[in-house]
Amino acid sequence: MSDNPTHPTHPASPTRSARPEGAARPGRPAPTVTVIVPVHNTRRYLDRSLGSVFAQTLDPDRIEVIAVDDGSTDGSGAWLDAAAATHPQLTVVHQPPSGGAGKPRNVGLDRAGGDYVFFLDSDDHLGPEALARLTRMAEEHDSDVVYGRIVGTEGRGAPVDLRTTNPRVSIFDSPVYWSLAAYKLFRRSFVERHRLRFVEGRLLAEDLPFGIAALLRADTVSVLADYDCYYLHGRDDDSNASRQDMDWPAYLAYIDTVLADLAAGVPPGPDRDTLMVRHFHGEILMPFAAPYLARDEAGRHAMREAARPLVDRYLTDRVLAALPPGLRLRAHCLRAGLDAELTAVVRADTGRTPGPPHLQDGRAYAAYPHFRDPDHPLPDALYDLTSRIGVQQRLTALQWVGGLLHLHGTATLRTVGADRVDLVLHRSGAHLRIPATYGPDDTWHAALDPATAAHGAPLADGVWGLKIAVTAHGAEAADPAAPEGPDAGDTAGSTPTASVRREAWLVPEGGAAATDTTPRVVSHGPAGPTVAALFLSSPHGHLHLDLDHDGARRPLGADLRGAAACARTGRATVAAGVTLPGCPVDAGLQFVLRDATRCVTLRTTVERAAGDRYRARARLRCGPPGTWRVALRLTAGGLRRELPVQSADGTGALVLRVP
Repeated sequence: MSDNPTHPTHPASPTRSARPEGAARPGRPAPTVTVIVPVHNTRRYLDRSLGSVFAQTLDPDRIEVIAVDDGSTDGSGAWLDAAAATHPQLTVVHQPPSGGAGKPRNVGLDRAGGDYVFFLDSDDHLGPEALARLTRMAEEHDSDVVYGRIVGTEGRGAPVDLRTTNPRVSIFDSPVYWSLAAYKLFRRSFVERHRLRFVEGRLLAEDLPFGIAALLRADTVSVLADYDCYYLHGRDDDSNASRQDMDWPAYLAYIDTVLADLAAGVPPGPDRDTLMVRHFHGEILMPFAAPYLARDEAGRHAMREAARPLVDRYLTDRVLAALPPGLRLRAHCLRAGLDAELTAVVRADTGRTPGPPHLQDGRAYAAYPHFRDPDHPLPDALYDLTSRIGVQQRLTALQWVGGLLHLHGTATLRTVGADRVDLVLHRSGAHLRIPATYGPDDTWHAALDPATAAHGAPLADGVWGLKIAVTAHGAEAADPAAPEGPDAGDTAGSTPTASVRREAWLVPEGGAAATDTTPRVVSHGPAGPTVAALFLSSPHGHLHLDLDHDGARRPLGADLRGAAACARTGRATVAAGVTLPGCPVDAGLQFVLRDATRCVTLRTTVERAAGDRYRARARLRCGPPGTWRVALRLTAGGLRRELPVQSADGTGALVLRVP
């Protein structure tokens, strides 16, 4: 909602409907949830916003909608009145323009009758199942606050990426505190018990005290991340309140009072610092960007003087270290009174993209002005972004070709790029590296041969985790193609002085559905073939390779089906089909009959078809009497497996009965 106090005045008090505050509309049950919508000159968005409420899958009788028209002059009020005539769950309140979203929300709270309240901005909209899912979670877990997944659209970014549904989270070790905006579900009795209300008459951060108090006082905060609940829109006229020009010194003075209340409720220490990191990102240092550069020196001085008390009180070493270099430099310059350096840092961020980081002494430093400039002695630690560098990568394809596992993907290091990519295998302390080809557009390819991957020798049997190692080299580094250390094939080795190296687990795009986990026969050096299978770990989906010569973990022939028949004369036939990926052409396949004490090997005819498909047949002129379980024996070098044959319908083991 974009509020503007300079509109024609309306009557001194809101025009309200006849029903008492907090009471259900006659003839309707008390609602489960009240949706409160502040409206100011958003007529063009109301069809989408209110329409998303009317289209909820939750029973309309369980939804109450209170739209507060805050002095609109664009026809929003008339649209709301017309909508109320056809939607009995909608109540419209008209009031003079109040200068912010706070008062309309408070008016809605005073009239709400639902067990829960949800605040919807009139330019945003809900997913169709949002209210049903949010209220269900609140009811099942006795939640005071429920966050639904937020999706940014039309140029707006989501304030936080909620990835994991969790019925109970802590604000100190989850991302929920990074979204203090109003658009979430609150238990109304909790709101009233703590008399939570929004600050009135403010364009920006009017919901900050409400959100902070709610999270600090809630017994249960829940997250619903497996459904897109709230769509946060940017406006085509760039009129979102967060984008408006402001009296920034007054804004920072207001933030000072908000954080003083927070500090009163959270004692100094790691927990308070965790919360303050969010406020340095979101409120304290936010104005020191284009708005700062747009002012003359007097205006900049006023902004600095308004921010310095906040920096002095709340910028601990822990908070400073947790900030990214650009904000770390701003905070330090404010605290140290380095006005020219502050302006240079802000200009570097707003006027252009900072250049590539400096890679020196095995660390990465952001390319902001005055790095190691003797005339501007700023500590290296302010520029250090080594701990913030992570791997950006996608595993786009993997397939077996013969006995080789081919892997394709893209990879780079955030902010620093990359010069080299390696495939890394981990198992019980072993650390093997296989160089990958690294080309344009950050693409890479590696071929894993289990017969030679251990410095020319076969990989040991067992489970190997597959990772990718990405390295960026500085200007003074050694040849990027050279081994990274004296025994680079055995371990990761030591990196050149200026290089930065990171590892990340490989996770195939598409997960298990796109990964062929069928066991297959692969070459394993002088010992002969072995059985290899890919699988994804749970719950993170990391890629692993299992080499299983004994066959206990990854049995071959999962689709082995067959039929057996025997005539009265004892003449019998056995036939079966099976897929054996990678099976050598000289491998032997024979039917085997077993009972409790005997084993009979049958002369078997084998036909090989496309797609590693085999068809095996055997005939007995006079079969040995008894009841026999049928298996198919695979022999390939030192690999010997007996694969049990299932009946054609897959209901059980194939049995041959000879009278």
